[in-house]
Amino acid sequence: MSTATKERDYYFDNAKFILIFLVVFGHFISPIKSQSEWLYTIYNFIYTFHMPAFILIAGFFTKSVWRDGYLPKIFKKVLIPYLVFQLIYSLFYYDLYGKSEVKLDFFSPHWTLWFLLSLVFWNILLKLFVKMKYPMVLAIGIGVAVGYIQDIGTFLSLLRTFVFFPVFLLGHLLEKRDFKKILKPSAKAAAAAFLILLFITYHFIFPNGTKEWLLSSSSYSAILGYNDWYGGIIRLGMYGVMFAATFSFLALLPRRKLFFTEFGERTLYIYLLHGFVLKYLFTTDLFAAIEENGAYFILLFLAVIVTLFLASKPVIALTQPFIELRWSRLKKIVKPKPTHPRESES
Repeated sequence: MSTATKERDYYFDNAKFILIFLVVFGHFISPIKSQSEWLYTIYNFIYTFHMPAFILIAGFFTKSVWRDGYLPKIFKKVLIPYLVFQLIYSLFYYDLYGKSEVKLDFFSPHWTLWFLLSLVFWNILLKLFVKMKYPMVLAIGIGVAVGYIQDIGTFLSLLRTFVFFPVFLLGHLLEKRDFKKILKPSAKAAAAAFLILLFITYHFIFPNGTKEWLLSSSSYSAILGYNDWYGGIIRLGMYGVMFAATFSFLALLPRRKLFFTEFGERTLYIYLLHGFVLKYLFTTDLFAAIEENGAYFILLFLAVIVTLFLASKPVIALTQPFIELRWSRLKKIVKPKPTHPRESES
């Protein structure tokens, strides 16, 4: 394996792990973000690029879209885990919140599961759009137009699917050389300057007016009210900010192997499992205590602990049957070590 290949692998693994940590950290911030201006700024800042960067990288690894069996493979790797965890979350909520009945709805994704459902749709759309002329223009046009549909909401995650599809499509269209360009020192300097400016802008100019635009789960009328005619203009502006922030973030990532690099292969596990931890913690007095004492640094500490724990080999081995529908990792753990012949005779 060449050095360039190793660096590329390390780079994307580093990116995926850092991004999944930001997802977990963002969810830790979410319940009490309105209690601190700095927390709200961090929340908006993270949400500008963490999921777009994830989606861009997912799109980048779709070069084999034309191979036979591509979509069936996606259905097995993504759609089946979605159905499994949609069921598990329904049972989990029934127990956690003491509901009178189990509400099972495969058309309205629970919390973070929207990403899996959208990922299935993005791959289907990709096979259609890459055959068209000016696919990015069309994708962005649809992403803007769909915001005017009032009742689309979270059903099948359709709104987010169309809003974020241009990011996924762009990832597919990018080549390795494009990532090498943003990793140049001159690009890194510009990227750092932009992200600093973005953070300052959020804190002092738009402290709490961008959340719904970043989540992309509400129509323009739900965000703006009846005067929603200029919602499409705002969405176009948000696309510009989102793309700039995403590439700026990716430009600053390390390319060498670090202690967490190998965890980049386990991001799906962290993504699917951290919701159970967070939803349970939301029912405790933890966040009220943190808020009362102003100990917001604990959120960062907890996010690190939860992310690393869910990336650990024992957790991966125990949950692999539910996520990958196989148990090869568990077999490696429970498989007895071969005994030396002489030891067996003693």
